[in-house]
Amino acid sequence: MRDYIELTKPRITWLILMSTGIGYFFGLRGAANWWDFLRSIPLLSLLHTVVGTGLIASGTAALNQWYEREADRKMRRTADRPLPSGKMTASRALAFGAALSVAGFVELWLGVNLLAALIGAFTLASYLFVYTPMKQRTWWSTTVGAIPGAMPPMIGYAAAAGTVTPDAWVLAAILFLWQFPHFYSIAWMYKDDYARAGIQMLPVVEPDCRSTARQIVLYGIALIPVSLIPAVLGMSGRLYLIGALLLGLWFLYSGVRVAVERSLARARNVLITSVLYLPLIYGLMLLDRPGL
Repeated sequence: MRDYIELTKPRITWLILMSTGIGYFFGLRGAANWWDFLRSIPLLSLLHTVVGTGLIASGTAALNQWYEREADRKMRRTADRPLPSGKMTASRALAFGAALSVAGFVELWLGVNLLAALIGAFTLASYLFVYTPMKQRTWWSTTVGAIPGAMPPMIGYAAAAGTVTPDAWVLAAILFLWQFPHFYSIAWMYKDDYARAGIQMLPVVEPDCRSTARQIVLYGIALIPVSLIPAVLGMSGRLYLIGALLLGLWFLYSGVRVAVERSLARARNVLITSVLYLPLIYGLMLLDRPGL
């Protein structure tokens, strides 16, 4: 059972579900206060959304590990995963991942609505059939992979509202930009592993990491104005505006430091900052939602 759970990458899945939940809450109509808002949440629909998205995310992770089992065998940090270590057969992992993915689509479709299910299916398809094969060919795979990576709030919003509005796109844009410093810092830390597996991450293609540091800084700069748009659209208030600006500057500062020093320690600091940034900015969004 532990091996099957490991295939689902639960540490990543919780970040996906957090983003889905944010999208869902913003897809709901506003209320006069927090008590009315909490009472108005359709709990069964929210449960279907979380379970369906979790199943698709887990299935995608399992299928990804099935596809990349040979590359994982060459990397120290992944060699002990169930497939490269021989703890599980490839056929079982394939069946498990496919079953989870189909179950997640059906759960979203029948439990919520077809739009949310289709966005979930697009996320899975673009991740597995476009992003994953590209990793062996070009470092631009990171950009392509950020597209399905930005879909969880879209799934949540569509599940609650039955449609997709500019609010949903803004949430997706924040998550899209956030991914670049996050994943470039991981690629930096494990560039030797990626090189052994033949995965063309940017730090592998350009080992001095100058271009990687530049990308981290540029996306950190771009994230700041985009993260302020929820306040402009009335999704959040002044507290969020100030908090998002400070969080963005903090995130950017970590990127500038890695650009100046270009060390593993600074790359790890960018990763830690990114992991803290996302729940903090989501918390500010909810805390300062107008009318609540």
